[in-house]
Amino acid sequence: MLDAIEELKIRARLLHRRARNGDEQALQRIGKLPEFAKQEPISAEIQLKHGLAVLAREFGFSGWPHARRVLEGQPDESDLGTMLYPRGCFAFTNHWFARYEEAREVREQTGGYLLAYRTQFFVVTRTYVETMGLDPDDPDWSAIGWDWARPARPRARARLYAKLVAARAPEAA
Repeated sequence: MLDAIEELKIRARLLHRRARNGDEQALQRIGKLPEFAKQEPISAEIQLKHGLAVLAREFGFSGWPHARRVLEGQPDESDLGTMLYPRGCFAFTNHWFARYEEAREVREQTGGYLLAYRTQFFVVTRTYVETMGLDPDDPDWSAIGWDWARPARPRARARLYAKLVAARAPEAA
């Protein structure tokens, strides 16, 4: 299995190639970037960096540098983006917290899964994890201590990120 960063790079290269070849859907996706907001994207102007930016935004990050910092697990990155709160999960009622310590305490009490949304934290159930596209019984959950925000084993979280990216259709975000 590829790691999440490599998977996103491959998808960005494919998107870039399709856009350069005039694929309308690819051009529309890239056309949502701020640099193309006031003009019709011209395929000759599109670069790989635009594909990376599109994929990063579609997966809930502010841009490629932000996505890379989060997916690499850089400890100084406090904004984990919105990737863990996809559209299909809006209907769930979860416990939300501004402070990590409170979220951690509730996770320990309820046995749920502690996730992050930007700089906030929320605790979810198995059903949420399944709807998000991950296996709630994956051994990597145990390895991270069911805590995505501050995982006991960052490499296990990196594997979960890779599985989450792989679970999403290339065109879906």
